[in-house]
Amino acid sequence: MTSTQAWVSYLSRVELPVLANTLKRINELTDSNSSTVNELAEVIINDAQLTSQVLRLSNTVFYNQTRVQVSTVSRAITLIGFDSVKSMAISSLIVDSLLSRSSRPQLLKCLARAIHAAVQARSLLPKRNEQALEEVFIGALLMTIGELAFWACDTEQAGELAQRLRAGEDPTDAQKSVLHTTFPEITRGLAEAWALGPFIRDVVSANRANSPASSLARHAVAMAELAEEGWRTPDMDQLMNTLGEELDESPAAIRDQARLNAGEAGKVAVSLGIPQVQALLPGGSGDMEAPAPPAIDADLQLRILRELAQSLTEKPDLNTVFQLVLEGLHRGIGLTRVALLMSDRDGRQLVLRKCMGPQTESWRDGLQINRDGSGALGQLLPHGSSTVYRPPRNTTEQDFDPWLGRVPALTGPLLANGRMLGMFYADFGATGSEPADEHLQAFNHFLQHAQLCLTLLSSQ
Repeated sequence: MTSTQAWVSYLSRVELPVLANTLKRINELTDSNSSTVNELAEVIINDAQLTSQVLRLSNTVFYNQTRVQVSTVSRAITLIGFDSVKSMAISSLIVDSLLSRSSRPQLLKCLARAIHAAVQARSLLPKRNEQALEEVFIGALLMTIGELAFWACDTEQAGELAQRLRAGEDPTDAQKSVLHTTFPEITRGLAEAWALGPFIRDVVSANRANSPASSLARHAVAMAELAEEGWRTPDMDQLMNTLGEELDESPAAIRDQARLNAGEAGKVAVSLGIPQVQALLPGGSGDMEAPAPPAIDADLQLRILRELAQSLTEKPDLNTVFQLVLEGLHRGIGLTRVALLMSDRDGRQLVLRKCMGPQTESWRDGLQINRDGSGALGQLLPHGSSTVYRPPRNTTEQDFDPWLGRVPALTGPLLANGRMLGMFYADFGATGSEPADEHLQAFNHFLQHAQLCLTLLSSQ
């Protein structure tokens, strides 16, 4: 790709066509005066993950100050408003579509900034009608969509640009050298190609803002970036003075509100299923409570356990049994990411044998655990029986995965003659949820079947 248009076409048609088409569809509905609640609900309901995220957001104080429990998308639209649900859907789509493709640190940092900026814009807007609130929220969220889309894609240019930025090269110069364009130019191209609407085009334009709302969205994006260096820098002081003039508030009052908004951004990140970006927000510690894990599908779990039991009455095939166990952990228990690791030829490491779930592709090359417990992931080794792993505070992020070792997980051994031959691992991925006792018990049931199969084969 050697031009802005080439990047726009590549991201739209090759890398992110589903995201592009869904965003177009949502914007077409909300731009039409004849659209109905049912039409927007239908677009959301067609995506199970999107439905789950929208309902979770619908029950947060940020969107639902009435605190009336919402359990259907149609009810959410009626109670909270068409535009509010639209903004929930778009923000959820952005997060899920991009994180399902990559876990690059640069992507997480950009997402943290985008969510922070969106919350700042919505909270600082003086005129608080529903449409205006959600307009500035989405405007700030999508102002860096070109950069977000780029970091979500596994390209040679992404690796080269990341290397140049780590070396301290000027970001704009590095973008021009590697991409032959810049992130803002790609964003403007995507705003047109994805039909994101006139307000978004105004926000991302290189020209002067046409309205106070679009100007606020731009300032919110600048604030999110500057806040990473602190709330009392010369550049931040200048921005606060500018906002004070535009919003007719004292800079001190805006600064105090902005600090509170940064905390609110952390809560929104949790509701979107990415609690790990809290640590990237100003003053973030990543200590906020993660959402509760999903309920177990007892019927599906029982059906898979029956299939496992049936396979053991026949001549058991180890690969088939292991695959059924992983499917039971993933679908029956609802664990987001699951893996089986087995001892390598030298017996020094456990290496990946099978995995299932979103954001596990990078595990195929990177996931290995030293059997002596050393190394970054040695703490994941199970000791004795199945257990809940709770990460210590000083864990570091892995280059290939931002959550392994940093979120609660379930681990359990596979033994042969009293010696650990392998292990199962499972977590809830980006949500960071801690498995409950019922998850541990169900996890152990499936591992007992795998252990029984292994024992049967070893005795033959």
